[in-house]
Amino acid sequence: MRNEDLVKIIKQGENERVEFKTSFGKEVIESLVAFSNTKGGKILIGVNDDKNIAGVKISGESIQKWINQIKQSTIPQIIPEVKIIEVTEKKIVVLEVIEYPVKPVSYKNKYFKRIENSNHLMSLEEIANEHLRTINTSWDFYPDPNHTIEHISDEKTKKFINNIEKSKQIEISFSAYDFLSKLEIIRDGKLTFGAYLLFAKDYCSISDVQVGRFKSEITIIDSISINTDLFSEIEEIIAFIKKHLMVEYIITGDPQHQERFDYPLDAIREIVINMVVHRDYRDSNGSIIKIYDDRMEFYNPGKLYGGITVENLLSDNYSSQARNKLIAKAFKEVGFIERYGTGIRRIINICEEYGINTPKFEEVFNGFRVTLFKRKLNAVDNGELNGELNGELNGELNDRQKIVYSKIKEKPGVKARELSNILEIPFSTIDKYIRIFLNKKLIERRGSKKTGGYYII
Repeated sequence: MRNEDLVKIIKQGENERVEFKTSFGKEVIESLVAFSNTKGGKILIGVNDDKNIAGVKISGESIQKWINQIKQSTIPQIIPEVKIIEVTEKKIVVLEVIEYPVKPVSYKNKYFKRIENSNHLMSLEEIANEHLRTINTSWDFYPDPNHTIEHISDEKTKKFINNIEKSKQIEISFSAYDFLSKLEIIRDGKLTFGAYLLFAKDYCSISDVQVGRFKSEITIIDSISINTDLFSEIEEIIAFIKKHLMVEYIITGDPQHQERFDYPLDAIREIVINMVVHRDYRDSNGSIIKIYDDRMEFYNPGKLYGGITVENLLSDNYSSQARNKLIAKAFKEVGFIERYGTGIRRIINICEEYGINTPKFEEVFNGFRVTLFKRKLNAVDNGELNGELNGELNGELNDRQKIVYSKIKEKPGVKARELSNILEIPFSTIDKYIRIFLNKKLIERRGSKKTGGYYII
């Protein structure tokens, strides 16, 4: 690293991969651990928080003492790369670590991770998840100490194999037991947590889902509690929801009229499958689905997995990671999942093609919630846009609008059609958001109608 490179880093300030310290101490080791548990990073010793170069006094043995202290207090041991650089006749020590291959790393039995420009103590759940990711496995692959092969249904396992044969157009000659062992659904002759969830014979104690039809926030007019295997659970949930949907019949000229529900069944099925596959089953809380007059809410225990944010999801800026790899694999084998990580985009596209408002995705109550709205997009064309705009003017931008706004900031002069293509959001939605931004005086249009574009004010 050259002097000018270091000066440039200092000017940019602290971030997810850079930290400044005036001297060596336990906070330095905590930061090295946090960097090792995320994406790696470097600590500049001899620079204060105000980006001023104070320098550090070191003797010939200082660095070796620091390295020994870091090694002795971290598990697994981390050994940073050390560089001493002089800037304006002052010495700066740069300690740099890469992302550690076997995580998580601890400092005196405490685990830290780096978020933006600060260190955060990891929870027990985060520690467990990080370890499972490191060894490329997940909770559902582990043996279930409370259940045995006798607790799963032969009929359900055979149906699973038949569905794979139909989906893949192949013939499976193995016995059910051998085939499940081949897929590691049964491991070393023992039932895994995933196998129990997939094929539970009777009552399944950890798959609890509550579904209710609400007339108000506190008035329930119908409900069902489901504790069964995951494949059956999906069908029972959808059957209950379908019972409470409004339906209209569209005359097409064909002998049979077309049915149109007030919500797209494909989107509902996609949401329910995502709930079942990605739920955190280690959480004692159950999944909850609430059907209101104007919306449906789907709540799952467990926040987004693998450090993904809602913004990442909506912008497709993430690498898909499955919390329950065995369950996800089983659903993919039978064709319920086409490609990992595409569910959210598919739900949004289905809703917009169906003509209803974009669903809302949010992390709440240590879990994840999706809200489907009955309101139709064509309400905008019926003069309701002004009322909606007035509501937007009095509040914050939603997550999806923030993504569009950020893209305009990133690409000054961008056109609405370009935004639609880049973000894969329908043009009608982009056009609506642009009108909101213009009314809020967040953006302005410059140039001619043919060549002009939008700019942040």
